[in-house]
Amino acid sequence: MAASARSVRCALRRAMVPSLVVILGATGTGKSKLAIEIGKRLQGEIISADSMQVYHGLDIITNKVTAEECAQCRHHMISCVDPLVSSYTVVDFRNKALALIDDMHGRNKLPVIVGGTNYYIESLLWKVLLDTGQENKESGDGGDGSPDRKLELEKLEGAELHKRLVEVDPKMAAMLHPNDKRKIARSLQIHEETGVPHSHWLEEQRGQEGGDGLGGPLRYPDPCIFWLHANMDALDRRLDARVDEMLSAGLIEELRDFHVRYNQQKVQDDSQDYQHGIFQSIGFKEFHDYLTAPESSTKQEKDTLRDKGIEALKIATRRYARKQNKWVRSRFLKRPGDNVPVVYGLDVTDVSRWEEMVLNPALQILDSLSKGEEPAIAPIRVQGTEQRNKRSRHSCDLCDKVIIGDLEWTAHLKSKKHHYNVRKKRKSDPACDQSQVTTAPPASAAVIEENLSKDSCAAVAPGCSETSLESSPDTRTTHKKVPVTF
Repeated sequence: MAASARSVRCALRRAMVPSLVVILGATGTGKSKLAIEIGKRLQGEIISADSMQVYHGLDIITNKVTAEECAQCRHHMISCVDPLVSSYTVVDFRNKALALIDDMHGRNKLPVIVGGTNYYIESLLWKVLLDTGQENKESGDGGDGSPDRKLELEKLEGAELHKRLVEVDPKMAAMLHPNDKRKIARSLQIHEETGVPHSHWLEEQRGQEGGDGLGGPLRYPDPCIFWLHANMDALDRRLDARVDEMLSAGLIEELRDFHVRYNQQKVQDDSQDYQHGIFQSIGFKEFHDYLTAPESSTKQEKDTLRDKGIEALKIATRRYARKQNKWVRSRFLKRPGDNVPVVYGLDVTDVSRWEEMVLNPALQILDSLSKGEEPAIAPIRVQGTEQRNKRSRHSCDLCDKVIIGDLEWTAHLKSKKHHYNVRKKRKSDPACDQSQVTTAPPASAAVIEENLSKDSCAAVAPGCSETSLESSPDTRTTHKKVPVTF
């Protein structure tokens, strides 16, 4: 294997193929471990694409690499932002990370991107963020600047924000849920700063050569992407054990110290919402009740709150792991666009077989790619090629809900709440018989597995409608009493 590593290093010096390595996977799958091993062997440097690890503090709860691990391979984008900064954005990350990648290429170093923050990774792989010339004039790294307009807008009610967006950019408003305050505020901010509707910028970006309905073209040719995946039952046990290890490493003490230094005054001022910056980190907000317990609380009461926080942390971690895997499947494996690179899967279920199942296959793949050869290990087979609209707008008057996205709409039609309202409607309105209720078509097996419950057929009741917003938002079709199709 040492000879193989040397041959890869020689090839990288000649051609830098692949242009970069990206390691995807749920939390707890060993992404950092693989990144370090690749970096050590192939003259690489690691860029952390984790939206919480960029901040100083909470090293245990955000699972930052240790000093010993950093000594093995150079790391970037870790602990570089003050924890009180709430205006640091994905644009700030992208700008700094792209400069780092260019610098690494210039020094013949292999960039290794590792992390679990989806939109950070997307911002490096694709041109999916807007370059309006007006974005993020402030560095976002703690310097004194004008108040963040987006944060100001987010203080308004969702309905008011959505109403404003309808007035200046109806196409974008139709694609965003009224409760999605962050995205609505971002669209309003773009319009205020540029005088151009957000939807126009997106249409221009998608029209670039190599772009598609999900955004602009790939930034770098032929990146090598690894997905570390595991049996979920085994991963759940591993994640629970990792929380226990964090507790042994001083997690509670870290949380208490961070709360006193940065959070206590915010809570007292009633200005803490746990929705921005490092304060939204999984594991911090779950201990809010424990950290803010009155001094008069008994030891038993505090212990109960502590145990409650631990259990909430374990649940949130397991839920986040599933969310990360869902994104990988949706963005890469179902291939919703033509400019999606292939993904090589590495099974990390059995940690005792790490070299056999993870490290050696990864190095073999990189060796082949660097020589311009087809790897003996095939990439993951594409699970489906259906074009699903993530921005279609659907309304269910029966449940008084607005649903954005085809998959979300299908899931709603199969939900227990929708079933309940259908039955309720039938009882209250004798005219609403079976002929007026349309059964939703079955989704693909992968969709059912990932998004739907085990309940059988759902129905579309009268009053449900859908607005289709495909690649051209000008085309809208409203269907009454017709289920969504793919």
